[in-house]
Amino acid sequence: MSDYGRQVRPDPARLWAGGVATALVAALVAIVGILIARGLADVAILAPKGSGLWGNANTATYAIVSAVVALAATGLMHLLSVATPKPTTFFGWIMVLLTLIGVVLPLSLSVGVETKIATALLNLVIGLVITLLVINLAGSAVKRANDQLTYAAQTREYGQTRQYYD
Repeated sequence: MSDYGRQVRPDPARLWAGGVATALVAALVAIVGILIARGLADVAILAPKGSGLWGNANTATYAIVSAVVALAATGLMHLLSVATPKPTTFFGWIMVLLTLIGVVLPLSLSVGVETKIATALLNLVIGLVITLLVINLAGSAVKRANDQLTYAAQTREYGQTRQYYD
C-alpha cells in the first residue's frame, strides 16, 4: 500500500514525550561534557579552576538551559510539522544555524583559548544531539489519517484472501 494521498499529522503525545526524553539527554550531555572538560582536559569551563570537578551553579544552569533548548526545539518541530511541507528539512536548517551561533559565540569571549574551544565544542555536541534526536523522533511521532484500515480491508485491497487449514 503506498503513502500517496495519505495525510500525515503529528502525534503530539509521542512528539512531546520524545521531547522530554531529548531534554533529559541534552542536560546529561551538558553535564558529561563539563565533567570531561574539567576532569580530563583540566579546562576551566563555566567556572574557575578552584571550583573543582563539578564547577559551580553554572554547571546546573548549563544543564537546565540545554534541557529548555531541547523542549524549545520540540515546540519548533511541532509547529513546523503542522504548518510547513517537509518540516524536518526546515528544522534541520534552523537548528544547524542556531548551533553554529552557539559555537561561534563562546569564541568571542574574553577567556582563555582552551575555555573558548571547550565551550564551543560542548555547544556543538549539545546542538547536534538535540537536532538529531528531534528529527528522528519527529519521524516516528506521526499519525497517518487513513491508518484505521483493518487487516480485512487491506487484504481486500490487494485481492487476497486468508487461507485456513485444518
